[in-house]
Amino acid sequence: MTDVLQAARAALEKLELPDGGNLISRDMIRALRADSGAVRFVIEAPSAELARLMEPLRKAAEEVVSRVEGVTEAHAVLTAPEAKPAPSLKIGGHAKAQEGPMRPPGVKTLIAVGSGKGGVGKSTVSSNLAVALARAGKRVGLLDADIHGPSQPRMFGLTGKPASPDGKTITPLTAHGVTVMSIGSMLAEEKAVIWRGPMLMGALQQLLMQVDWGTQDVLIVDLPPGTGDVQMSLCQKSAVDGAIVVSTPQDVALLDSRKALDAFQTLKTPVLGLIENMAVFTCPHCGKDSHIFGHGGVAKEAEKLGVPLLAQLPIDLDTRLGGDDGTPVALGDGPMAQAYAQLADRLIRGGIV
Repeated sequence: MTDVLQAARAALEKLELPDGGNLISRDMIRALRADSGAVRFVIEAPSAELARLMEPLRKAAEEVVSRVEGVTEAHAVLTAPEAKPAPSLKIGGHAKAQEGPMRPPGVKTLIAVGSGKGGVGKSTVSSNLAVALARAGKRVGLLDADIHGPSQPRMFGLTGKPASPDGKTITPLTAHGVTVMSIGSMLAEEKAVIWRGPMLMGALQQLLMQVDWGTQDVLIVDLPPGTGDVQMSLCQKSAVDGAIVVSTPQDVALLDSRKALDAFQTLKTPVLGLIENMAVFTCPHCGKDSHIFGHGGVAKEAEKLGVPLLAQLPIDLDTRLGGDDGTPVALGDGPMAQAYAQLADRLIRGGIV
């Protein structure tokens, strides 16, 4: 979370409620976000009846946040469970006809992160790259397009639900300086999404075009594994600026990564480079390196195909712990955080972001 958002939360904690507690302790703040000094948030009342009595509190909340250093303006919206929150929106269904590319108007660069198969750490790379770019000063959005297996809410520690003040536009959540949208934030964690292709395409269109992404230097799209409907819809209809393919060094992963690379090339999406994940494991006790999944396979493949090898990332316990705890390892200052910072810097210096 940025300093401005932390200060805004601290200011809101000072607004005591008549029946005890404050807006933060009573968990009434939703979708708190900052964009170039403008802070926006939603106050969710316990009921529609109480919401009608809370207009003075809404104005007071705007006032205290507007006085926070670094805030140029503050906007608060009142809502209640009966007021059409985002989970009540119909997500999925057939995509609607649309003029022009399926791309949010405030997004400067759209990057897809894909893999040929699951389990290679694609979502981990996506989340940490997003955090690293945000720490480098970029405005970053992250769309979890893995509809059947969304993991970004857990990786970012997001437990709230996106708001929808008008029942149409979805206000995404913000964590660690990144604007995040995932269908996983709109459903119970254990709830399965059992959809066919047309519903996946409709969901992707909604998550791209009905979400208020604001102004972003880059929107990272965490794709599902493989080369299916979501990949095709995104690349054919969204004007993707480039794709990054994540793989482990083992032959089975590389075999599927070649298919992912071929799919992006077939869909005329530029491949920005390969990332070799789980490249090496360093024993914390003896310091010896072990190449559990093989050695150098992705580097050789990148050289063979003439695409950049963007990074070689080791197997790391802190990375796993950070993902499970909702605090991506890129937030720290250790070797893995430095590795992701170097990856982000490479994309920035290359003019991609």
